[in-house]
Amino acid sequence: MHAGSEKRGRGRAMLRQEAAEQMNRGPSSSSGGRRRRAPPLRDPAAMAEEAAGPVDISKAADMATDEGYDKKCIFCKIVRKEMSAELLHCDEEISCFRDIKPGAPHHYLVVPTRHVGNCKSLTKQHVPLVQRMVEVGKEILEKNNVTDLSDVRFGFHWPPFCSVSHLHLHVLAPASELGFMSRIFYRLNSYWFVTVDQLIQLLNSKSETD
Repeated sequence: MHAGSEKRGRGRAMLRQEAAEQMNRGPSSSSGGRRRRAPPLRDPAAMAEEAAGPVDISKAADMATDEGYDKKCIFCKIVRKEMSAELLHCDEEISCFRDIKPGAPHHYLVVPTRHVGNCKSLTKQHVPLVQRMVEVGKEILEKNNVTDLSDVRFGFHWPPFCSVSHLHLHVLAPASELGFMSRIFYRLNSYWFVTVDQLIQLLNSKSETD
């Protein structure tokens, strides 16, 4: 029984070897009994690229160098109009839209158009950006007939109290009409909410290498 099993094993091995050689030689030709060589194996990735057609190189390059966009960031998606939210302002530097959960009759979020981390990640070089965000916030308020800028609250939530890591300035008006919970969420002189002046003062105190 053992010898018979060994012979069958050798026989199967010979059959597999012969089949492999046959595949490498390819089908026989009717002319002169010659055999054609099988075409060389091709890279499956290259075959897939051919099937997909020509690639738009310029578009691919844009995607490869598209910095300042975080595909997981909800604010990046809003700025790119990948989500249904009305952009009240949008240029190369700053964008603005309404807060989905307003804490006051007027509640806007002003963000950098390109992804920038939360306020804790900023440096002294970001001071002009923060100032520009305030300017846009004031422009949006004026467009919506908010004339009393003394009754407005501008500020940022300090990590870890910000739900989105994309830098965003809260613009709330009138500040005197903040609801009970909003007065807590956007409380002045708290450790979770800082005003624009406080943030700029902090950034100016940092060294250029921070």
